[in-house]
Amino acid sequence: MAKRDFSEGLIEIFGASQNNLKDIDVKIPINTLTVVTGVSGSGKSSLAFDTLYAEGQRRYVESMSAYARQFLERIRKPSVREIRGISPAVAIKQKNTTRNPRSTVGTVTEIYDFLRLLYARAGLVLCRNCGREVRRDSVDHIVEELVERASGSRAFITFPLAGSSLDLSRETGASPEQIMENLLKQGFHRLIPNREKPSEVISLPVVEPAVLGKLLSFSVLVDRLVIDRSDVDRLTDSLELSFAEGNGVLEVVLLGEGEEDELAIHRYSERFECQVCSIPYEPLEPQLFSFNNPYGACPTCHGFGSTVDLDRDLIIPDIRKTLRDGPVDPFTKPKYRTYQRRLLEYAERTSTPLDIPFEELPDQFQEAVWHGNKEFLGVKGFFDNLSRKKYKMHIRIFISRYRGYSRCYNCNGERLRESARDVHLGDKRIAQLSQMMIADARSFFDLLELRPDQASVAHRLIVEITKRLDFLIQVGLDYLTLDRITSTLSGGEMQRIHLAASLGSSLSGTLYVLDEPSIGLHVRDQQRLIEILKRLRDLGNTMVVVEHEKEIINSADYIIDMGPGPGELGGYVVFDGDAKSLERSRASLTGKYLRGDISIPIPVFRRPLNKGSLTVRGAKQHNLKNLTLQIPLGGMVCITGVSGSGKSTLVHDILFAGIKKLRGEWNGPVGRFEEIEGWNLLSDVLLVDQTPIGKTPRSNPVTYIKAFDEIRRIFASLREAHARNLTPSHFSFNLPGGRCETCRGSGTVTVEMQFLADVELECEECKGTRYQKKTLEVTYKGKNIHDVLNLTVAEALKFFSSPPNTLIRKLKFLADVGLGYLRLGQSATTLSGGEAQRIKLAAYLSKKTAGQPLFIFDEPTTGLHFDDIGKLLRAFDKLLARGASVIVIEHNLDVIKCADWIIDLGPEGGECGGELVVAGSPEDVAQCASSYTGRYLKNYLKGPCN
Repeated sequence: MAKRDFSEGLIEIFGASQNNLKDIDVKIPINTLTVVTGVSGSGKSSLAFDTLYAEGQRRYVESMSAYARQFLERIRKPSVREIRGISPAVAIKQKNTTRNPRSTVGTVTEIYDFLRLLYARAGLVLCRNCGREVRRDSVDHIVEELVERASGSRAFITFPLAGSSLDLSRETGASPEQIMENLLKQGFHRLIPNREKPSEVISLPVVEPAVLGKLLSFSVLVDRLVIDRSDVDRLTDSLELSFAEGNGVLEVVLLGEGEEDELAIHRYSERFECQVCSIPYEPLEPQLFSFNNPYGACPTCHGFGSTVDLDRDLIIPDIRKTLRDGPVDPFTKPKYRTYQRRLLEYAERTSTPLDIPFEELPDQFQEAVWHGNKEFLGVKGFFDNLSRKKYKMHIRIFISRYRGYSRCYNCNGERLRESARDVHLGDKRIAQLSQMMIADARSFFDLLELRPDQASVAHRLIVEITKRLDFLIQVGLDYLTLDRITSTLSGGEMQRIHLAASLGSSLSGTLYVLDEPSIGLHVRDQQRLIEILKRLRDLGNTMVVVEHEKEIINSADYIIDMGPGPGELGGYVVFDGDAKSLERSRASLTGKYLRGDISIPIPVFRRPLNKGSLTVRGAKQHNLKNLTLQIPLGGMVCITGVSGSGKSTLVHDILFAGIKKLRGEWNGPVGRFEEIEGWNLLSDVLLVDQTPIGKTPRSNPVTYIKAFDEIRRIFASLREAHARNLTPSHFSFNLPGGRCETCRGSGTVTVEMQFLADVELECEECKGTRYQKKTLEVTYKGKNIHDVLNLTVAEALKFFSSPPNTLIRKLKFLADVGLGYLRLGQSATTLSGGEAQRIKLAAYLSKKTAGQPLFIFDEPTTGLHFDDIGKLLRAFDKLLARGASVIVIEHNLDVIKCADWIIDLGPEGGECGGELVVAGSPEDVAQCASSYTGRYLKNYLKGPCN
C-alpha cells in the first residue's frame, strides 16, 4: 500500500486522561483512515469516543442556541488538556438503539424519500376497477390526439348536463323547465340525447314533455365541426368552454366522414379520475406515499402494517395435531369443550378425517374452522360471542391470550392507503419495491423502461436511488429489504447502514468515529467495507475506526495501538505509525500477532462428538429453505455463512425458541419447523447474547455475578460494622439505611434546566460516593465500600486474596474471560455488547451446572483483540469440560478453526441463502469449493496467518 501524505494537517490531542488514559498526547492525520486497536480495556474507546468524538460533538452543540441545545444530546467536556484541529464529529457505534417501528432501512438511508418523490412525479395510476391508466386530460393533449387520429371526421363537442355548472337541480332543486330556461339564457340551444342516440340533436326550446323529463341525462352541444389542423383555434375554444361549463368533464362524439360511419364517443376529464369508471383518485404528492403521514398511511393500521387481532399461531399452535387431539387451543379448555365436540361433529358431517394432521386437511375445511359457516360457528364466531361479555375481567384476560400482531387486512402489510397502492412504476407498487431485497431492487432499476415524459423527471431521482442502493450492496447488506424495520437489525448491520447513508450524503470535512464496523460481516465482504471507508476518506473526511480485524488494520493509513494491557495497565500509546512499521514493533502485542510471533493455535485434536445430537427438520422461517440438519452435542459447533444466510434465524428463532417451547419455558414467537429431535438430552438451554446486563446505572458487573452479596457480607462482618449495627443491606446503594438518601444511592442529582437538557450533578451530600458517612467509616484493609467498588477486577483479586474463596472464585471468572480491567461498580449502561456477553459467560461459569446444558453464543468475539480471543476459547474449554455443549454464531476464523464441527449456511444472503452448504470438521469445510467460509479457512488451517 502506498504511503499517504500526512501534510494536510493533524488533529492534536494533548493531556488526554479520560477514564484510564494516562495523560497521553496523540496526533491523528487529517483525511486519513486511522485504526485504533489494542487489547480490550486498553483505552481505545476512551480515546476515540469519550475524548475525540465527545469534544468534536460538544463544540458543535455549544455553537447552537440555548433553544436548539435542549433537543440535542448533551455531552460533557472530556478530561483533556487541549485538542487542536478537530472538525465536526459523527459517531457510528455498534449498538442499535432504534426502537421506532416506523423506522426502516429505506427511511434511514433516505432511499424511501427519493422513492416517494419518484412515484409522485413519474408513477402511473392504474384504475383499481378496469386497470386502465388514470390521468388528467389537458386541452392541448386532446387537440393533439384528435388532430392526429381523427383528422377529417365530423365531431360534436359536448359536456354532460348532470353535474355541470348549468345543473341547477343540485343546489336549488330547480325543475327541468327552469334548467332549460337557464340553458337558453347562457346561449346553449342544442342537446344530445343519451348514448343510445349520440348523433341526434334536440333543439331548444321546442321539446316534447317526455324529453324534458329526461333532461339531466342529456349532454349539451357546444359545437359541431370537422376536425382539421387548419381550424385548431376553434376546436381549442370549444374544448375550453366545455371543460369550464362541464366542471372539468367533456365528451367528443366522432361521427366519421359519412352518415353511416360508426360513432365513437370519447370522454375526457380535467379531474384525476378513470375515464371509463369515473372513479376519482388522489393527486400524486410525495406525502401520499408516506406511511408516517396521516395523509398516506393506511387508516386501519395507521401505517404500521399490522394490527392487534386474533393470532392464528396462538389459537392453532400446533398444526400437526389431529382434529381428535384438539388443534384449536381455546376449544380444549374445560369451559369450552362443547365447541371441540361441535368441531368433531362438523368434521363427521363433511366426511373430514379425524386422525390426520390439521395442516393436511383441505383448505376449504381449514377456512371453515377459522371463519365459520352456517353449519359451524368457527373460531372467529366463537371469539365474537365472547367479546359480548368483555365487561367480565376473566373474559378479557382469556381473549388477550390469543391476540397478537397480525398483518393488516386492509393494506395487506403495505402500510399505505388505497390511493397510494394504485400507483405503479414499471410493474411495481412502492410497497412491492420496498419488499424486494436490495440487490433485486437495484436490478429492477437497471431493467426499468420509462416513457419519455416519465424519464425526463425520473432520471435524476433514479441516479440518487441507485447510488444509495450500490452503497448498501458494497457494505454487504444486499440481502436486506428496504421495508425491514431497523429495530430488528443487529448492531453491525445498523452501523453499516449509517456508513452507506453517510456516503449518500456526500459530507466532507467531517470526523467519523466508528466502533468495529466489521461486526457481523463475513470475511468475504471485508474488502468491500474497506473500500467504503476509503471512499469516505477520499471525500475529504477523517476516519477513526476502533477495530481488531487484521484486514482492516493492514488497510489503514495510520494505526494507533493502545496498551500495553487492559484497565489500569493500559491507557498508553504503545505504537503509532503505518501497518508495516507495526509489524516490526517489538513493544506492540498487536504487532506480534500480525507477524505471527504469537498466534491462536489449532487444536491438536478435535473433541469426540459422542454425546448425542440435535436434529432440526423442516426449518422454514424467513429465508430457510425447508432445512434439515444435525447438530452434534458435547463439543463446540460453529454456525457460519455470509451475512443474511440464515444463521440467526436458525439459532435464535428455531433452535433456542423451539427447544424452550418444547420444554414449556417459552411464550414468545417460534420459527416454523417440523420437528426438533434430541432436545430431551439437554438439561438446560442458555442464550448468551449481547443485550445489556441491566438498563439502569445501578446495575454493574458484581451485582450481576452475585459477587456484591459476598462483598457486603465481608463489610457487615467487621467489628466497626457491628459497633454501628450495620447489616449487609446497609452496604447496598439500592436499599435505604446505609445509602445516601439525598441522591438515593445514585451518586448524582438531576437538575431540570429550562430550555436546556437536564443536568446530572454530583451529589453534594455524599460527593458521588452513594453512601452515608457512617457506612463509609467502615473500612476493610484501609478501603471503604466506595473504594472497593472503584477497584478493577484484577485489583480486587489481589485485594481479596485471602478467604472467603467464593468471592475470589467469582471474580476470577471475570478475569478469565478477559474482563480484568472492568471496575467492580462500573455502570451497566457503559458496557459494550461484547463486554455484557462475557459478563454473562462469567456468571454461568461461576454457577454449578448439572447434566448437559447447551450454551448458545452470538458473535462472542465482538470487541475482542487477538489476545482476548484466546482467553475466550479457554473459557469455552471450561464449559465443555463440565459436560456442556456450545453453539457459536461466528465469522472470526480464529474461532472457527478451533471448532469441533462447522455448519456453513448460504451460499449467499437473503433469498439466495437459507441452505446447508456443508457440515463437518474444519478440515472438511476447508475442502468444500462452494463454501466461502471454507475458502478463507483453508489458509488458517495451514498455521499462523501471514
